[in-house]
Amino acid sequence: MQILRYLATRAAYTLLVIWLVVSVVFLLVHLVPGDPILQMLGEGAPPADIAATRHAYGLDEPLSAQYLRYWKGVFRGDLGPSFRFNQNVGKLLGKPYWHTLELTVAAMLVALIISIPAGVRSAQHRGKWDDKVLSVVSLFGLSFPNFALGPILILLFSIYLGLLPVSGSGSLAHLVLPAITMGGSLAAILTRMVRTSMLEELGQDYIRTARAKGLPERAIVYRHALRNAMLPILTVVGLQFGVLLAGAIVTETIFSWPGVGRLTIQAINNRDYYLVQGCILTIGLTYVLVNFATDLLYSVANPRIRQ
Repeated sequence: MQILRYLATRAAYTLLVIWLVVSVVFLLVHLVPGDPILQMLGEGAPPADIAATRHAYGLDEPLSAQYLRYWKGVFRGDLGPSFRFNQNVGKLLGKPYWHTLELTVAAMLVALIISIPAGVRSAQHRGKWDDKVLSVVSLFGLSFPNFALGPILILLFSIYLGLLPVSGSGSLAHLVLPAITMGGSLAAILTRMVRTSMLEELGQDYIRTARAKGLPERAIVYRHALRNAMLPILTVVGLQFGVLLAGAIVTETIFSWPGVGRLTIQAINNRDYYLVQGCILTIGLTYVLVNFATDLLYSVANPRIRQ
């Protein structure tokens, strides 16, 4: 019963957050100057055609009526029509969503593969030369933005060396540079987090007991200390997953990656209300669900949480 009550509470908070996100986006996109119908038909379109098209999309109704109609459509699974592409937003988001999810998961894997060994080694050799080098590298990674790292990687690995494609998607080679671009700064954050958590755990009594029993150092560090240090790391991973989703807008634009981020930029430029709302709803829903799953993973990483 306690678990069910906890899940129900988290689900209620999730629904509240989603409602707030969609409502704010709805208001913001309608307050942005510009008429999407004029952009679609052109400045020289007859007034009768403009009025008829605005009525067809429901844009001649009061803002409150448009808001209620949008939510009714969301509950039916209908996110509305795209002004620019003349298709249902749900169909337009299908492939781009999976492309963005693929890129985000790849970037997260890159960050974890780099940060966990680096953070553990830094904690094991506290104050030594490798700890200092890793600290400098992580600080450099934190201060280097995606929009600067992406072009540098393109120049180095695509243009000069010719090892990887410049842009687009379709193969694992296309995924490498965007994933490194997005995962680089996250790796720096996680490295410092892993180091801090591991330093705290390596000083605990159970670690000294394990060493006194003669357990291998690798088993002590990765099987015992790292597992107990995972709670704050999982928190950061869950929060940073949403940051990666939002940061995908910049990375997808640099590498012409056909994801939701790039589609969102196109929708904003075209004042495509329904498409903007659909993109933000998809990103927000994914972010909330990932954080919900992170809460559940706490009990897996540390059984004491179940009590």
